[in-house]
Amino acid sequence: MNSIHISSNSTVFHSLTHHRWLSSPYQLYPQVIKINGRKPLTTSCLNIDVKAPDSSRKVTGQNSKGVMELEGKVMVGTYGREPVVLVSGKGCKLYDVEGREYLDMTSGIAVNALGHCDPDWVKAVVDQAHVLTHVSNVYYSVPQVELAKHLVDCSFADRVFFTNSGTEANEAAIKFARKFQRHSNPDVKDPATEFISFTNSFHGRTMGALALTSKEQYRSPFEPVMPGVTFVEYGNIKATQESIRHGKTAAVFVEPIQGEGGIHSATKEFLEFLRTACDDAGALLVFDEVQCGLGRTGYLWAHEAYGIFPDIMTLAKPLAGGLPIGATLVTERVASSINYGDHGSTFAGGSLVCNAALTVLEKISKPEFLASVSKKGLYFKEILQQKLGGNSHVKEIRGLGLIIGIELDVPASPLIYACRNSGLLVLTAGKGNVVRLVPPLTVTEQELRLAADILQNAMPVLDENNSE
Repeated sequence: MNSIHISSNSTVFHSLTHHRWLSSPYQLYPQVIKINGRKPLTTSCLNIDVKAPDSSRKVTGQNSKGVMELEGKVMVGTYGREPVVLVSGKGCKLYDVEGREYLDMTSGIAVNALGHCDPDWVKAVVDQAHVLTHVSNVYYSVPQVELAKHLVDCSFADRVFFTNSGTEANEAAIKFARKFQRHSNPDVKDPATEFISFTNSFHGRTMGALALTSKEQYRSPFEPVMPGVTFVEYGNIKATQESIRHGKTAAVFVEPIQGEGGIHSATKEFLEFLRTACDDAGALLVFDEVQCGLGRTGYLWAHEAYGIFPDIMTLAKPLAGGLPIGATLVTERVASSINYGDHGSTFAGGSLVCNAALTVLEKISKPEFLASVSKKGLYFKEILQQKLGGNSHVKEIRGLGLIIGIELDVPASPLIYACRNSGLLVLTAGKGNVVRLVPPLTVTEQELRLAADILQNAMPVLDENNSE
């Protein structure tokens, strides 16, 4: 095979790229070479009269079995996936490789708040992709500043720091809390560095956020994680009061409504206590609204239902409607302790993602949209209570707005599988005994009733499984 190697020398490359490739039979294809007999490497070469690259690894046109087998060969095995290969979606419906339709009550784990392929969201992504996608945070960009302003205008916050995910938003909150303590106590040799978190909490998978996550199975394989975290029973005022210490506790992290932990809601009394206790101890109060925030509860922010406001709030999942984004919102008091270079991210707050997020935020923040979420949430809980409340395996149906949990006295997995086989996608939470329902906020009452019907018809599988 004849080939001409393209040198990394800029002069040579420049001269080659000025040939008229479009009118030439020559194509740029990878050439595989071996170095000292080791694994093949790929270099860019100009090859003459060669075949197109091998496409045998492409999954296009394969069935579900083929895709799942290929995934098992090329992916790190961190996910215990459901055996479904999804290829398209519209609204609250998803479709697999074979064309089967599913009613989506997961919304990508509370991410796709506007459903799949919302036309306004699609337009925002496409329009921005035609203009500017990414410039990094070395420069200013208009969508980022506009999104930050919108978040500030509709929240308690004065400043915003963008990240790429919820766990990164919590990592930023950790750093900001420690920097705040150092900045606020310049004469103290050892300022507060410790944190309070709660049972059933989930704050992310990176090392700092993982240290704040209560489930031991998430933390133990990677210990030692960040030290200085005390876990207290969620909602226990007395135990929390004993744990928050002046000069030691930098911040308290709490989810107003726990998602992964099993759809547990804080009481107003508990959050009021946390606000007072943090103020008295000189600690910051951090609300993690990664899953429960941005309209999910029928309020724009979950904490608005309680009338209690934090020093820091973390957001992520629904903010960009399916594109990766996170945000750490802070008061001016916290922001004043942060200097240039204290934190940063290459991808965070990119123009494409922020323009999509602007569309999501503008639609969800409308009072009529939030009112519809509240109405549908009440309707859903009512019909679930009617259809499932009398079942002996159902201990409680709880939640606010369209974040709802059905706690069972047995593992929920058989019910999840039965629902999937009947065309309904739902999630688990808690200790695997909670059915988590977080549909797109655009879901219709008809779709909610259908979901309740499928759940009701699938309930007998719990008796079958329990009797084995």
